[in-house]
Amino acid sequence: MGNTDCIFCKIIEGKIPATLVYEDDQVIAFKDIHPKAEVHLLLVPRTHIPSLNELEIKHEGLISHMLLLLPHLAHRQGLQAGFRTIINTGRGGGQEVDHLHLHLLGGNRMPGF
Repeated sequence: MGNTDCIFCKIIEGKIPATLVYEDDQVIAFKDIHPKAEVHLLLVPRTHIPSLNELEIKHEGLISHMLLLLPHLAHRQGLQAGFRTIINTGRGGGQEVDHLHLHLLGGNRMPGF
């Protein structure tokens, strides 16, 4: 079940539009509305988990699925030369939406790190 105040839960429920590039029974992936690179996707679990800090052993299959899916999504976006993955955790770590999500970035306009 989603969090009624969470923008990502609203996207998952179809209440807010997004440019979806992938979905299955566990996750959705969509284009970031403020991209930091030529390709900037967000990979979001359908289950509302506030951040990496709240992951539990019961989420082992979900997080494994998400990580294994990233190369597939990157290649579908034409990122054969490589890509960057970021997980921001908590306000101090740059997390802006309190729903676990993985950033997938790549392409010619990659920001510095």
